[in-house]
Amino acid sequence: MPISFMFQHHCRRNWSWALLPMGLLWFLLWFHMPASAAIDPKAAPADFVQAVGSNALEIVKQEQDTIRSGDLDAINAIVDVHVLPYVNLEKTTRLAAGRHWREATPAQREKLVDAFTGTLVRTYSSAFRRVDSRSRLEILPFRGDADAGDVVVRSLLHQSDAPPVAIDYRLEKTAGGWKIYDLNVEGIWLIQNYRNQFAQQISQNGIDGLIDALNQRKH
Repeated sequence: MPISFMFQHHCRRNWSWALLPMGLLWFLLWFHMPASAAIDPKAAPADFVQAVGSNALEIVKQEQDTIRSGDLDAINAIVDVHVLPYVNLEKTTRLAAGRHWREATPAQREKLVDAFTGTLVRTYSSAFRRVDSRSRLEILPFRGDADAGDVVVRSLLHQSDAPPVAIDYRLEKTAGGWKIYDLNVEGIWLIQNYRNQFAQQISQNGIDGLIDALNQRKH
């Protein structure tokens, strides 16, 4: 069963999953921030997330025609051109794959990261169209130690046509500053959700089978 179908099927059985695309919207938009954006990865974690989120809103508003057209090639082009090191999708993929990551060759790991990224873009591209001029990201008071190496920043995504969506971002501190690698939407963590699906697919068809499943609906 295709990974994307498995996830969508689970969404229909649990209303909370329906909110996850809006969180993934921000997770993916962090991959195409304008090169001129003034973002300090070494700022306080809440300030870092606020800056990235605000810029993401501007990207959506500037690229409304492209994003709302649902043109995946155009959306992928935006992602490819404006990638900046604020999100660590390699770590996201590695944690989702769990112990199976160690069994994969370097080439398989690279293909798996690319396939997983493509799956997120394709599956949730419709969420891009939900953002409007009134959408805004509210950062909630920070809890925890801002000097820790791994922190969670809480936020609310406000929309004009729906209740606010609670989104938590998990960040790691690196030599170059903060990087986001996981998110929680209304109690559902991205990595945990996909870890279960990855494990099932790998047990049946191996790493290459998982890569093929993720790429199955590319065209």
